Amino acid sequence: MAPETPENAASAQGTLEEALLELRNGIDAVDGQILTLLNKRAGLSLEVGRRKAGRQSAVFKPFREQEVMERLAAKNPGPLPVPHLLAIYREILSSSRRLQRPERVAYLGPEGTFSHFAAMAALGHSPDFLPQTTIGDVFEAVADRRADLGVVPLENSLQGTVGQSLDHFQRHEVFIQAEISCRVSHALLSTAGDIERIETVYSHPQPLAQCAAWLKTHLPGARIIPTDSTAAAALRLAGEPTAASIGHVRLAAMHGLNILASPIEDMPDNWTRFFIIGPEDTKQQTRDKTSVLFTVPNKPGSLYQVLSHLAGEGINLTKLESRPIRGEKWQYVFFADLQCDLTREEYKKLLATLREQTLSLRILGCYPVGRQVNLADGDMEQTGD
Repeated sequence: MAPETPENAASAQGTLEEALLELRNGIDAVDGQILTLLNKRAGLSLEVGRRKAGRQSAVFKPFREQEVMERLAAKNPGPLPVPHLLAIYREILSSSRRLQRPERVAYLGPEGTFSHFAAMAALGHSPDFLPQTTIGDVFEAVADRRADLGVVPLENSLQGTVGQSLDHFQRHEVFIQAEISCRVSHALLSTAGDIERIETVYSHPQPLAQCAAWLKTHLPGARIIPTDSTAAAALRLAGEPTAASIGHVRLAAMHGLNILASPIEDMPDNWTRFFIIGPEDTKQQTRDKTSVLFTVPNKPGSLYQVLSHLAGEGINLTKLESRPIRGEKWQYVFFADLQCDLTREEYKKLLATLREQTLSLRILGCYPVGRQVNLADGDMEQTGD
């Protein structure tokens, strides 16, 4: 073996630089091809928009986007990981919708809430995002067509249903377009540098409940104060050196806060399911799930009859919850998720029977089974379908 000399080292370094230069030139050439194809795709999207000009059909087509994602994932030979591929295409599809027509998306704000991150995970970064003060405001913005879409939390795997969302489905004529399930994680944020200084903790009621055991153990004497959102809680910390908030870790960089502890949720497998709502039904050919609201006569067996008809058709009921009807004491409306498209022709007779057996029956939407996305560390990585 030849001894190492300055000349040998320089020669090896020169060979390495030449090889790297060749690889970088190859990457530049591929980038040029990608750029050409992206603009070709953008041109096709613009043409779709021109042909649909004047029509009121929705730009967001969840089943079409799901088909694109599934086809690409199935055909991907690697080494590009599928989650990376899908994250790239989420933004390509987002840009394509924007080229056809700008989208206004309402969510529970301010910027930095889990609803905000879920909205971007579902729809990309191209829409015009409209932060709202309350969940009710999101519903109103969509119902009044001040927003094309809205993103609202429905339920958490640890704490159950977000009752406000179910209640607002009773009050507003909106439809479910799609769903997305997001894994969330919470951090304790503060302007303080030491957890020992914390006397007050702010957050939305859901994260407070999801972190209740941690708070009891680590901050047993702290005042717990609910807020409208996790981002609103973070904004309250200015000028309060003995206060902390619970929210996404990315709020720390957004508001100049310290991360005193993370993760702090009581159970690590913490998921929140969000609905994407719109002012009209999606009217697509193939749909996986149906959500309904219904009321039944106040007599023995009335709910059983509805459920037995569903079971008789082999329809799986994945969620059933009752909520009080506003203004009517001891009267309840039922929310249900069904694993079928209840509007299909094969269920026409069943649907007629259900309408006969109920006092009211409203189909909230038929939509695809939602993607699962990891929001825990802010990377919005898709974990599966």
